[in-house]
Amino acid sequence: MRVAFVGKGGSGKTTLSALFARQLAQSGAPVLAVDGDINQHLSEALDPTAGTPPFTAPPLAAHLGEIKDLLRGANPRIASREAMVKTTPPGRGSHLLRLLGDDALHARHVQRVGGVPLMVTGEFDESDLGVACYHSKLGAVELYLSHLVDGPDEYLVMDMTAGADAFASGLFTRFDMTFLVAEPTRRGVSVYRQYRDHAREFDIPLAVVGNKVTGEDDLLFLKEEVGDDLLTHLVLSPWVRSAERGSPQGELEDINRHALNVLRETVDARTKDWPTLHRHAVDFHLRNARSWANEATGQDLAAQVDPEFVPGPTSLP
Repeated sequence: MRVAFVGKGGSGKTTLSALFARQLAQSGAPVLAVDGDINQHLSEALDPTAGTPPFTAPPLAAHLGEIKDLLRGANPRIASREAMVKTTPPGRGSHLLRLLGDDALHARHVQRVGGVPLMVTGEFDESDLGVACYHSKLGAVELYLSHLVDGPDEYLVMDMTAGADAFASGLFTRFDMTFLVAEPTRRGVSVYRQYRDHAREFDIPLAVVGNKVTGEDDLLFLKEEVGDDLLTHLVLSPWVRSAERGSPQGELEDINRHALNVLRETVDARTKDWPTLHRHAVDFHLRNARSWANEATGQDLAAQVDPEFVPGPTSLP
C-alpha cells in the first residue's frame, strides 16, 4: 500500500508520517518512507535524537537523468532521457522496481534513519530561486511511483507538500490511501475541503486524521466540519513535544498509539487497484503532453502510452 500524508503546514503531517512509518518498521513490515515536502524534515522526525540532520544519501532530484535512464530500460516508445518527462508512464520494456529492491536507485538513494529506510526528493536550493517551482523536484518520485510494483504487506509512506500545493502535479493520484491531517481550527480544516473536492473528482480514497486535540470541544468541532471523513484523532502529545526538542521522555501515549493502529487497519483493509493507478498515470501524462510537454520536447508524447501494457505484478520479468 502507498500512503500519503497531506495537510496544512504545521498540522503535524510530517510527525504523523514519521510515527506511522516507525510503527510499521517496528512491526517488521517492509516500509519505505519518502520525504516529498519542500521543508525536508522527515529525517529529523524519524530520528529526533540525532541532533544534526542524519540523512546523507543523495536526493532523487539530483540524479533525475540517471533515474530516467534506469526506468525507461528497453522501452522502445522512449527514445532518450530527454524525451522522458515526469508523467511518462511505464510500458513494455520499462525497468520496473520492487520496493527496496536490489537496483541502482534504491542502493544510491535509500538510507535507514531511526530504523526506517528513507528517500528524499531534495531541498529547494539557491540555484532554483526565481527559475523553478518546488514541483520540479518531485518529478523523480512521480516517475518512481509510476514504475514501482509494490507487493503484499509492503508499505510506502510519503510526507507530501503542504496545503493545496499537492495538486500542482498528478502525484496525488499515485496512492492507495491519503490521510489528511487536520488541527481543530478553521484554518486546519480549510485544506480538507479543497482536498475533498479533488479526491472525489478522481475517486481518491481520503480520510481525515484529527491532530493536537485537547478536549471534547476540539473533537466536536472536527466532527461538525468534516463529518464521516473523520477517521480518528490524536491528542496533543507531551511525548511528541519532548521528541521534537531532541530528548523524548517516556513513551507515546496509549490513545495516540491506538490512532496509529486505526490508520494501519484502514490501510490494510484496502485492495490494490492497479488499473486505476495506471489509468490516472496515463490521464495525467496526456494532460501534461497537451499542456506543455509536447512543445518542450518537440515530440508527440501521447505515443509513449503503451496500450498493451498491463500494470501490476504480471508486468514484472
